[in-house]
Amino acid sequence: MMKKILRLAGKLAAIAAAVYGVLFAVFYFDLDGKFLYHVWIPFVNRRYEKLERKDVTKTPYGMTVEKAE
Repeated sequence: MMKKILRLAGKLAAIAAAVYGVLFAVFYFDLDGKFLYHVWIPFVNRRYEKLERKDVTKTPYGMTVEKAE
């Protein structure tokens, strides 16, 4: 019974060490920021730059907002 517990503890420690190493590498090399800058932002910009928008510079100054009823 003790061997099983020690074997399980060893596997858990190995998994925890691997996860810690991966998270340390992400933090040390700023991989999350590089992913956001090089992958995510261009992807999101391609999506949202295709949306049609109303030209707010052509809105007259005297325009009032109507209440929805």
